[in-house]
Parts: sequence; C-alpha cells; structure tokens
Amino acid sequence: MKTITLLGSNLEMPMVGLGTWRAQPKEVENACRVALDAGYRHIDTAFNYNNEDSIGKAIREWLDSGKGKREDLFITTKLPNFGNRPSDVERFLKMSLEKLQLDYVDLYLIHMPFSFHLNEETLSPAINEDGSFCLDTIDFIETWKVMEEQVNKGLVKALGVSNFNGEQLQRLYDNSVIKPAVLQVELHAYMQQKDLRALCKKLGVAVTAYSPLGSPEAHKHFRTKYNYTMENFPNILGHPIVNEIAQKYHKNAGQILLKHLIQNDVIVIPKSGNPVRIKSNIDLFNFELSEEDMTRLNDLDQGEDGRIFSFLFFKGVENHPEYPFRKKEVTK
Repeated sequence: MKTITLLGSNLEMPMVGLGTWRAQPKEVENACRVALDAGYRHIDTAFNYNNEDSIGKAIREWLDSGKGKREDLFITTKLPNFGNRPSDVERFLKMSLEKLQLDYVDLYLIHMPFSFHLNEETLSPAINEDGSFCLDTIDFIETWKVMEEQVNKGLVKALGVSNFNGEQLQRLYDNSVIKPAVLQVELHAYMQQKDLRALCKKLGVAVTAYSPLGSPEAHKHFRTKYNYTMENFPNILGHPIVNEIAQKYHKNAGQILLKHLIQNDVIVIPKSGNPVRIKSNIDLFNFELSEEDMTRLNDLDQGEDGRIFSFLFFKGVENHPEYPFRKKEVTK
C-alpha cells in the first residue's frame, strides 16, 4: 500500500481507506471485516456517523485474532460540529476512543469549521423552533489548542481538519503549534479543488478526498434525513469518458476515478458495504493512467459547480460566520 508521510511526524497514512459515512452498524461491521482481510489498514469514521462502536468491534476482533497489531492500522475520527467548544474536545474524543475500543486514534479532525449548540439529551445539534440549526460561534483556533493537548497526552497521533476552505486552513496553520497534517474535503472528478490542493502542497498538508466517486446515494440521504433536495445530482461513475478509460485499462469506472486522484497525490476513502466493491476499491496499484488519460480526467473538473456538499441541508448554516462556502461560491 502506498502511503504519505504526514507533516510534523513520521506517521505513514495509507492512500486508500475505507469510508464509513451513512454505513449502518451491521453493514459497517461487516465492511470493516472484509476491508481488513482485503488489505485495508486505514479506516475513516466520525462521531457524527454513529457507527464507531461497530467499527471498534470489528477492529478488536481483528486484533484479537492475531491478524495484525494496533500499529499496523491508521484510524481517523472526527470532533462533531456540536462539540467544537474547547471544553468539549477531550470529552468527545474519549467517547470516540471508548466506542472504537482504542487507546489512541492516528488522526483526529475538526469535522466542520462551523459549530452548533449541543442538545445534551441526544448528543446532536440543537434545533430551533423553526427547524433551523442553533448556531454557536466558536473560534476554532481555541478549539485547536485543546486538540494539541490531546496529542501531548498521547490520545492522538496527528491532527487535521475537514471541510475548511483555504482561508480557514491558512489562518489555522498560522496560529497553531502543531500544524494541521491533513485536510479532508469533498474531492472527485467533477470538483477537483485545484487551488485548495495547491495551497495544501505549499503548506505540506496532505489532502484526503471524501466522496471520491461522487457519493451516488447522497441525494437520497439529504432528502430522507433533512428534507433537502439537490437538483441535477451528478452521475460521475456514468460519465462516458470515465467508462471509455475504464474499458481501456480493463478496470471499472470506480477504479479509474480513484486512481486519478491517487496519481494526483490525493488520499481516497471510498465507502462501500459490498464485499466485491470493497476489494476492487483497493485494487489500484497494478496499473498507471497515462498522461493523456490523466489530462482527460483533469478536464472533467467543474469547479464549484461540481460541489455536492454545500451543507445547506443544515437549515440556516449559511448564516454562520465560519460557513466555508459563501453564497457567491455555491451553486444551489
């Protein structure tokens, strides 16, 4: 497995991981078992996903079986957007560690730069009477200082952020002792984040792509959970150029899209509960895309028009001062 050495440490982050957003408990437990047996050593989750306990069960089973050691694994989880207060960082981290049955995580991310007030009864965002989310103005730099303490305590190996824009990343970088090692953002053929990737390269920050295949089922989740409908939802896997290149290399469309990102030095965390798909998503290191084919895939970029995750399904989030995608940058 190809890896990237993270900034400020000798930690090696595998370039392919198992994504687990929207994965239900039994599904994700089985997916983790399949993935670990298939050679995955990188698993990405979050407190918000409500599946850390199932992932922890699968990890513990794998470790207890003698198939590998804790240091062979790279586990990422995230501080939830309703836990961004400095006073809540260690609390939520320790809850994640308990669910994952781990003494430490390899990478801990601020999940989102914007914050919501906490509903203590449900451990979820507080909602106003009109259905909007109850915004909480938190300085993420102050939150980061407490996250740095978790590294010093040995509960975390490396720190990073998710869904930050370039200005927010630079501001955090300039005001931190332990620099962000990873930025996890939406990144796929239709939204390649070229300017943001250039900034990350300049700063030495590794980039992880979530929804690297365009998250084909996300629109159903938006509609079911948030009653939010996104028009013109993209079908990247069905693009004729992607499928033409797939036929050329005798690979499937997903493998071509993932390989394109990896050859651009982007870490990928595709989510799947299908054992065949899980195995194919890591079978990426026995071929290389030609320069011509890389250019054809690079040219599929639609910039901000390709964004799927504007987070506008969080009603009222665009009014938060740290909302990362200002209205002028977002296509609704």
